[in-house]
Amino acid sequence: MNVILASLIFIVSYILIMTEKLNRAIVALFGGVLLLLSGIYTADDVFMNYIDWNTIALLFSMMVLISITEKTGLFSFIAIRFAQRVKGAPIPLLIGASVLTAVGSALLDNVTTVLIFVPIILKITRLLNLPSFPYLLAIIFSSNIGGTATMIGDPPNIMIGQAVDHLTFLSFLQHLAPVALIVFLVMLLAIVLLFRRTLQHDKANEKKLMEIDAAEQLIKTPMLYKSIVVLGLTITGFLFQSLLHIELTAVALSGAILLLLLTENEISAEQVFKKVEWVTLLFFIGLFTLVGGLQEVGIIDELAKAIIVTTEGDFSKTALLILWVSGLFSGIVDNIPFVAAMIPVIREFESYGLVYLDPIWWSLALGACLGGNATLVGASANVVVAGLAEGAKEKIPFIRFLLYGIPFVLFSLVISSIYIYIRYLIPYMGQAF
Repeated sequence: MNVILASLIFIVSYILIMTEKLNRAIVALFGGVLLLLSGIYTADDVFMNYIDWNTIALLFSMMVLISITEKTGLFSFIAIRFAQRVKGAPIPLLIGASVLTAVGSALLDNVTTVLIFVPIILKITRLLNLPSFPYLLAIIFSSNIGGTATMIGDPPNIMIGQAVDHLTFLSFLQHLAPVALIVFLVMLLAIVLLFRRTLQHDKANEKKLMEIDAAEQLIKTPMLYKSIVVLGLTITGFLFQSLLHIELTAVALSGAILLLLLTENEISAEQVFKKVEWVTLLFFIGLFTLVGGLQEVGIIDELAKAIIVTTEGDFSKTALLILWVSGLFSGIVDNIPFVAAMIPVIREFESYGLVYLDPIWWSLALGACLGGNATLVGASANVVVAGLAEGAKEKIPFIRFLLYGIPFVLFSLVISSIYIYIRYLIPYMGQAF
């Protein structure tokens, strides 16, 4: 009975989120409350086991950092300089935004990257009177693809890297970066071809753009320099987090609180907190509670076990099935709980005679990270971009995103399947014979 009830609440909540007739945060939270009232889990279970407070704290911290920095005009300055560099040409702007997002997501985590970059691209598109949707779509896709390439780029990769001792940062780079680059180039070409007619170059807007003095956007007070220094230190902390042995969340929280303290005389904490995307944070909390219901009744675990039964321990079938199941499933729910359920299952594969598990780990990473591009709730970065866009009155329609996301994920999984098969499965089968 609990399985049916949890599934029903999840499906109805998901449909309401898709229709966008009600606030998505309220829908997700209400679904979580129904799960509580129905006895699927207790409040302690929700707050202690299912809500990922590290993710919430990381998002909150970066929102605080960006809120303060934005008041200095720094992002406006970067936006105008960047647009002037490409002379307002829409296609080069799209390509540049995608490349910067992908690189940033590989070196930092993708959530941090979109938090920094989305406000910039929204300012540029508004200035040039360009539609924001193609750029936001490219940023979401690029953030998840870039995050796939390294161990620190996307939460599923961090979890896999922590679970398997011999998979280092360099291992992820060597094995996932090549296929991520191929998927990225295909995505970029597809988006340029799909939107080239809607991205028209307006000479009048270009002239207006080139006449703007970007330096005038900067408010040169002590807050500007404090913001740049603290933001720089925070990003440096992310880059060297593994060497410092400090969690990403701790780095972000330290930066946010330090900047709040340093700028208290220039901007009050109340003003800063007003700019925080509370709807996005509450939506994340609601989403974690909904998926927690599926975990509590064993639906995610049963899905993982079904993989073993279906493949009967065959190495090639197992690797490809995990790629596709994780890819398709991660488009529906957040990929973090799915990966958490799959890690112990893959470890058990050794008892079925599968000793060489690395290709299966890479399949899980590729499926979970790339599958997040299917829907607006498939990955943390997607939800953050949607929240920032909605806050700027540039709402991304759920269904419209779906129409681009699903085909792209399917194509990404085809490319990944070919890559896994050629690089790992053919050599393995050759050794077997």
